[in-house]
Amino acid sequence: MKIIIKALSIFLACCSSFAIKGQPPVRLHLPSIFSDHMVLQQQSSVPVWGWGEAGTTVKIVGSWLPQDTVCTKVDDCGHWMVKIPTTRYGGPYTLHILSNDRIELKDIMLGEVWLCSGQSNMEWAPNNGIQNQKEEIEAANHPSIRFFSLSKQGSKYLQEDCHARWEKCTPEVMQWRSAVAYFFGKQLQKKLNVPIGLIVSAWGGTPAEVWVPRDTIMNHRKITENLIHETYPWWPVEPGVLYNSMIYPLMPYDIAGTIWYQGESNRDNPSSYCLLMEKLIESWRKGFNKDFPFYIVQIAPFGYGSTNNGPALVREAQELVVRKVPNTELVVTVDVGDVRNIHPARKAEVGTRLANLALGKEYKVLEQGYESPFFMQMSVEKGKALLSFSHATTGLVCPDKEIRGLMIAGDDGHFVPAQARIKGNHLIVSSPEVKRPVSVRYCFDDATIGNLFNREGLPVAPFRTDSGK
Repeated sequence: MKIIIKALSIFLACCSSFAIKGQPPVRLHLPSIFSDHMVLQQQSSVPVWGWGEAGTTVKIVGSWLPQDTVCTKVDDCGHWMVKIPTTRYGGPYTLHILSNDRIELKDIMLGEVWLCSGQSNMEWAPNNGIQNQKEEIEAANHPSIRFFSLSKQGSKYLQEDCHARWEKCTPEVMQWRSAVAYFFGKQLQKKLNVPIGLIVSAWGGTPAEVWVPRDTIMNHRKITENLIHETYPWWPVEPGVLYNSMIYPLMPYDIAGTIWYQGESNRDNPSSYCLLMEKLIESWRKGFNKDFPFYIVQIAPFGYGSTNNGPALVREAQELVVRKVPNTELVVTVDVGDVRNIHPARKAEVGTRLANLALGKEYKVLEQGYESPFFMQMSVEKGKALLSFSHATTGLVCPDKEIRGLMIAGDDGHFVPAQARIKGNHLIVSSPEVKRPVSVRYCFDDATIGNLFNREGLPVAPFRTDSGK
């Protein structure tokens, strides 16, 4: 240890000789994402960056691999970036950044890092109302789960830093942080037994376009024709303003993936939502320089009172994103909504379903039981519609006498309530009013709470057979 300290002292003395005589050297400093208690992505080569005296050398030493130190030069703009190797999960470790002065970061963990973003249902904190609120908050002592929750602040220009700090998960911290992110991280930590870093960048009420680079938005006519022009005092709607200040400053911090819960604010312009999300995912993956998994939460039932069936169309668009964009998945919430509350209290199910998707798709820990059934195809036999579904090989179940939200129509396109019978993983749908079925819909409206599941307990996604997708 004495030898290491002596070597570091010599290195600092050499670096300081570059400072111009009579002027204090530019202090070495880091963006807020690099701080005590942070989580770095395990078994990777993670970017670390900051600012310092132009032309000087920066040396990075991680205590998990002290022999694998790396050096880089500060460029002519006073910026530097370097990649350092990380080992298998563990900690706590220290990270030293050395130039004309020295920064020591403590209590660093190596584990799995996820970005958690969206609007209010992602931002929603346990203290605002969740099921089993008191018990969940009191039990939230998980020092290996760390939050980095960004301050809500927009900008018309790209920002290099943001306002946040890494925090250990305690009851005092957890009660004011994202409930969905917490339950997601809790399930991952339980099953993987590794430290979990949760970067929460969410702002209630915001439409998707604020999270996408402005130039990307303005270059697509279909998106610009559907932009929200009404302003609100509580959240921004201008394209790109939250990408600039709440996503860009994080890039290219190494993350395992992203979970996204948003869509309610795009219900009045659903026709462009799929394209918006395609561009959002594309721009984020480019900025983080990684084709990470992107998991979307479908918006839940709520009594919107829409006149254009916008909420159902947004849900359909969310499913279409998953069909079109590789390495994306969808969490279905048609069973956990609350027709009187746009912020349903059952956040634990949402977070756990997101985590189980990651455990099955990304980490290969779960072999089955983590995917909701989706409508696949329909045929007509003897005046009845026969529907088949994915992820329902063990069969479909309904805990009630009747399946809610089923509608059927013939050639005239007039939908009427339908009856249904479950036969294995098929649904046989009919109505005495419809002799030749053409179309079937399930929960394709604002607020119907679904009650059709696979035997693993995951809800069938809302659908319409007449969508043309």
